[in-house]
Amino acid sequence: MGRVIRSQRKGAGSVFKSHVHHRKGPARHRALDFAERHGYIKGVVKEIIHDPGRGAPLARVLFRHAYKYRHEKELFIAAEGMYTGQFVYCGRKAQLTVGNVLPLISLPEGTIVCNVECKLGDRGCFARCSGNYATVISHNTDDGTTRIKLPSGAKKVVPSNSRAMVGIVAGGGRIDKPLLKAGNAFHKYRVKRNSWPKVRGVAMNPVDHPHGGGNHQHIGHPSTVRRDAPAGQKVGLIAARRTGRIRGTSTVKADLTE
Repeated sequence: MGRVIRSQRKGAGSVFKSHVHHRKGPARHRALDFAERHGYIKGVVKEIIHDPGRGAPLARVLFRHAYKYRHEKELFIAAEGMYTGQFVYCGRKAQLTVGNVLPLISLPEGTIVCNVECKLGDRGCFARCSGNYATVISHNTDDGTTRIKLPSGAKKVVPSNSRAMVGIVAGGGRIDKPLLKAGNAFHKYRVKRNSWPKVRGVAMNPVDHPHGGGNHQHIGHPSTVRRDAPAGQKVGLIAARRTGRIRGTSTVKADLTE
């Protein structure tokens, strides 16, 4: 019987919990209401702020409450080009301008969008990372769905009344600059969670990891592991359909031309 391995300990939380104390709050669209479904509502960007552990900046947007004499503050993921004092409009009849939030059906094919809803009212699900965007490919008016291309390159069909923000997420090009030194990596992950540095399994002892031990650092058996393997054995390439380098580009090119 070996030791409880790292991937098992992560499930319990403990030292592996997310570092959320200094985070500014959930970044999402407005709660869907009558104003957005049938017209539009105007807000003003009060400030652009940094959120620890997130690559993209956030925009704090002030709206007037739809029914009461008060203001509502929302936290949006900032699109590139947003600025303080900018008016943003949310709703079906809003204009096609960077920073505005519209349902996908109101956007022409080829529009670049971010923070796209997967289901109506979930307040943003896809393309939320710095520099990311999704592209509206086509609308199917018969069944009320829209096909979008996600940052991964995958195509997905979502309801046409799902909302999205026009533009790409701010903070792009973040990964172009190398971290260069361990100190930078330390501070990057310090505000996220305890996931760095990572000791390789082959560098451990057999009691600590299925890949551990041996007179040379080698796995000693196939790195693939079955889907229903017990937790202490489930490391490496889990339920891999294929392994090795992906060779050939013909299928990718055909997919890109769609």
